[in-house]
Parts: sequence; C-alpha cells; structure tokens
Amino acid sequence: MYNLLKGKRGIIFGALDENSIAWKTAERVHEEGGVFVLSNAPASIRMGSIAELGQKTGSQIIPADATSVADLENLVDQAVAILGGKIDFVLHSIGMSVNVRKGNHYTNQNYEYTEKGWNVSAVSFHKVMQVLYKKDAMNEWGSIVALSYMAAQRVFPDYNDMADNKAYLESIARSFGYFFGRDKKVRVNTISQSPTATKAGQAVKGFNGFIAFADKMSPLGNATALDCANYTVSMFSDLTKMVTLQNLLHDGGFSNMGVSQEVVEMFE
Repeated sequence: MYNLLKGKRGIIFGALDENSIAWKTAERVHEEGGVFVLSNAPASIRMGSIAELGQKTGSQIIPADATSVADLENLVDQAVAILGGKIDFVLHSIGMSVNVRKGNHYTNQNYEYTEKGWNVSAVSFHKVMQVLYKKDAMNEWGSIVALSYMAAQRVFPDYNDMADNKAYLESIARSFGYFFGRDKKVRVNTISQSPTATKAGQAVKGFNGFIAFADKMSPLGNATALDCANYTVSMFSDLTKMVTLQNLLHDGGFSNMGVSQEVVEMFE
C-alpha cells in the first residue's frame, strides 16, 4: 500500500457483492487511505451485501436511484457533509439492460426497456456529473471514472443494447469532461475493462465462451476485477492528474489483437 489516496474523499456507485468491480475498488481505495460513501439503488442494496462492505471500510451507505436528479442531489449533499469536504473521486459502475434480462434479441427490442437501460447505464452518468458540477462539489484535480466495455466500438452480438449504452456513456465522458476540465480542473475518463465475471457480466448470453475467447486472444490474459480496481485507484490518484477525456483500454492487450496463435490452433 502506498497511501496514494490519503486525505481524498469520494463516492463509489454500484458495489453489489464481492465480485463487483466497484466492491474491489472500494476495498483498494480504503487500503490506499481514501474515504468515501457507497451508493446503489435501494433494490440493489436489498439484493446485495453492500452493508458488509460498508462495515469493512468504515463507509456509510446512501441509497440513491442514479436516474433521479433529486436522489443524486441528496446523495452529494450528504456525502460532502459526512466526509467533511468536497469530493476528490467518483466511480460510476452502473449498468443494466432490461432487454438482456428479458431475453429480447437486439433486432427485437422492447423500446421502453431500451430507454430504461439507456437511462440507467448512460444518462445517469451525465446526471451524476451535472449535479456535481452545479453544486461545485468536486475539488480541483479531482477524478471521475465510469466503467465501459469495448462493445462500444466493436460488434459483440450478445452484448445487445448495452453496446449502444456504453458508446453513449463514453461520449458523455468526453463532452462533459471538457467542461469539467475547463471550468473545475476535474478529469473525466472511462475504463474499457476485459469481460469480468460480475453479476451484470454473467447476465450476457454465452458469457463463459465470451470470457474464455477474450482470455485466449489477450497476450496478458483477461484483466480481473481486482486489476481494474488497481487501475482505477491510479486514475483517482495525483499520478494521473493530466489524463482526461480518454477511454482507457484495460484488457490485457485484447483491443490490439487481430488473432492469437491460441485461437488459430482451436480451428486447425
């Protein structure tokens, strides 16, 4: 441990259980000296085991629907009060597709479900940042990170409408990141992580084959949830204070591969 986040305060969205990237990030932030509040939707709090994480890290849990501006305003006000000052880091680890849950193919979407997933997975990021921006709740040189996936740029058929949501999420990071950087000296980035065995990831059809293929395609193999947590800690730290508007590929090299010898051998 290097005390990379000593004295820094934050908000971590989306920790559900010990397999989630947000959970691992919270543990690593705590180990590096950062303090934070945890937030998730009320239903997710009931479904998951976030209370255990709060106890382990000495963090308070504030329920909030990330699609509700009123909930987010309350969350930010409480976080600043509880932590004793402005925010230095935020993790947006929120994603949900009702079409995926209901088994609707990409070519046969229920558009009410599409809109709900888009609001939860992408527009919520804009809402989080808009509340922070309007309230001037971020310290200068703070860092905001959202988790994405390469399906925003390339075709992964069973990732369904989540691919569109991630593309929109990354666009929001660039567009809002410009204003947050110019006006508040706050950096905004997304991390495009390897397929990871989280509850959300495993909901994608064919996930086991999907993650095995990515592992064979990547020269370093798949990045784990803990690997992503470590990378996120570095993005929250002052070591990366000039990095903004980026979609950072954290995938063991998968993104630059055409084909690997291991995959070729599977077809020979």
